[in-house]
Amino acid sequence: MPELLESVFLDFSIRKLRQLTEQVEVCLGKMNDQQIWARGSEDANSVGNLVLHLCGNVRQWITGGVGGRPNTRDRDAEFSARGGASAVELRTRLRAVVEEAVGVLTETPPSRLTERVVIQRFDLTVLEAIYHVVEHFALHAGQIMFAAKLSAGDLGFHRHLGAAASAPDRTP
Repeated sequence: MPELLESVFLDFSIRKLRQLTEQVEVCLGKMNDQQIWARGSEDANSVGNLVLHLCGNVRQWITGGVGGRPNTRDRDAEFSARGGASAVELRTRLRAVVEEAVGVLTETPPSRLTERVVIQRFDLTVLEAIYHVVEHFALHAGQIMFAAKLSAGDLGFHRHLGAAASAPDRTP
């Protein structure tokens, strides 16, 4: 039986969130706490702020908005933090939130993708909410990767592109 497009979307969303989480974890592992909490200016966000923001966004939109689980979020605190969490703590928080969201997505029947939900006063479908989270996560993960590259150099994410053609395919 051919796989439903809806199932492909849910499975890919899960894989992409996990892949991006692993990449952010690598970045955090290559930076010290001072680098993680450094801001280019008072108006800029640190890597630590971005990780807290990803945790809040994923929890609010997927766990709460799609999964219907209780959610309290202090979005302003995500950006006002100036430290307080180490690289290990940030990795642990991010991994836990993403795995909680993966649980929600795993339990989400494909038939729910067209169901309407309201999140942050936005009226959208479950599919749109999931797409928003994956896109939003990727944008901030890119910022984190850029910051990590500035301090640590090559992160090694694309070494496989120089490998032999017989290397296994990877999720894009």
